Amino acid sequence: MATEKWGVEMKLGLFGGSFDPVHLGHLLVAQAAREELGLDSICFIPAAQSPFKMDAQPASAEVRLRLLRFALAGFSWAEVDAQETTRAGVSYTIDTVREYVRRFPAAELYWLIGADHVAMLPTWREAAELARLVEFVVIPRPGDVEVPLPLPFRGRTLRGFPLGVSSSQIRARVKAGLPVDFLVPPAVAEAIRNSRLYL
Repeated sequence: MATEKWGVEMKLGLFGGSFDPVHLGHLLVAQAAREELGLDSICFIPAAQSPFKMDAQPASAEVRLRLLRFALAGFSWAEVDAQETTRAGVSYTIDTVREYVRRFPAAELYWLIGADHVAMLPTWREAAELARLVEFVVIPRPGDVEVPLPLPFRGRTLRGFPLGVSSSQIRARVKAGLPVDFLVPPAVAEAIRNSRLYL
């Protein structure tokens, strides 16, 4: 990872999710977080299996990682981290955060989280330890009221670039034969078409 070349005293954004597929909403959120928090880098971390989507069968890790790399090509501040897909099994945030703490012990860590997941934070694995190790950055849904973080979690809500688009909407459009060209980066749209993904 390119973060290895920097000193450990950095502000590092950690963006976990299925990214099935990555879309412009994800990239706009990352850009807003980078600007508002002054982040040195943002790591996109696709989950092997979300504990909150146990019935969902995402596209293979290989496909999702490839689409992420297409989407982030040329952005020196963005990285793709495959550790959860390599680890396999259910992806728990605390395991990933501990790995970043081990590698960058002096870094300030920020975990990007959708507003719809905030109320569930106290139920996350080793929640108290997670609250101690990272600050949460809440991604608002367009038109929703701000969701306060439950104690002992700390963090803030992003102000910029909320976009009402989801990966499930994109998959549904592809299956229905509708275009997704203005919802995902051009290279991702091309890869979805060429590989006949989500049909």
